[in-house]
Amino acid sequence: MNAVLPRRRQALRALAAIGAGALLPPARAQGRSVLTRPIPSTGEALPAVGLGTWITFNVGNDPVARDASAAVMRAFVDAGGTMIDSSPMYASSQDTVGFGIAKHALAGRVFAADKVWTAGGDGRAQIERSRWKWQVRRFDLMQVHNLLNWEAHLPALFAMKAAGQLRYVGITTSEGRRHRDIEELMRRHPLDFVQVTYNPLDREVEARILPLAQSRGIAVIVNRPFREGLLLRGLARRPLPAWAGELECTTWAQLVVKYIVAHPAVTCVIPATTSVAHVRENVAAGSGRMPDAALRERIAAAVERG
Repeated sequence: MNAVLPRRRQALRALAAIGAGALLPPARAQGRSVLTRPIPSTGEALPAVGLGTWITFNVGNDPVARDASAAVMRAFVDAGGTMIDSSPMYASSQDTVGFGIAKHALAGRVFAADKVWTAGGDGRAQIERSRWKWQVRRFDLMQVHNLLNWEAHLPALFAMKAAGQLRYVGITTSEGRRHRDIEELMRRHPLDFVQVTYNPLDREVEARILPLAQSRGIAVIVNRPFREGLLLRGLARRPLPAWAGELECTTWAQLVVKYIVAHPAVTCVIPATTSVAHVRENVAAGSGRMPDAALRERIAAAVERG
């Protein structure tokens, strides 16, 4: 089966939801302020819920799917989100982001976060290709993807930052890989951001990486909050705990997002979606009451039972 067809069906469902979703005012129009967190190295405020593009934005040249992704981007920004994260590793996702930025005039309204991911050279040529695909003047954040060739990339990124060609430098990992190397680089280099996997089932970073980020003044981006949807599918048949209403949560996804962004070390979480309704739901979770430490443990226990 053509791999694009399932994505096309997803896109058609997403576009069908746009009509209903468009009737709902964005989160800021409802008088709710979206939670922001300061980037430690500068103090710049960043909305705590961002937008990932892994898998969901890899739609090739399918016009329906690209329009659906662009609609997700517009709804995300209108709801108060800014950080959009992508990578050359994500196939056509960067092109899709650029299409959405151009279609809805989002340049200047997004915090553009991308990655360098090449084993050869210092990555500058790849970064320029990525910038051209995004159609932005410069990236806000450039990260070394999964530490690939970091020895060459980090010096180049710091030089580009010094020259004003990008604003922040970071490193990434996912699924618990190379945490020892991540820790070592966090200690040795003046990083602005680190990106890791974190959710109620993947909590390894709580022991060392999150405390280290706090002590070193490094912003934390959280990837794979829903394990590409696997976590939420496991909870789909279980009713939401009654006490979730205390946090103004109406879905398991919102409960998971609040669990993540309530951690004091976390700056931004980047769930990915093909749905306008879901992106609004995710951003809305970055507002209202946040769980304290005891409620966070209660969320984790509830998710683990799922």
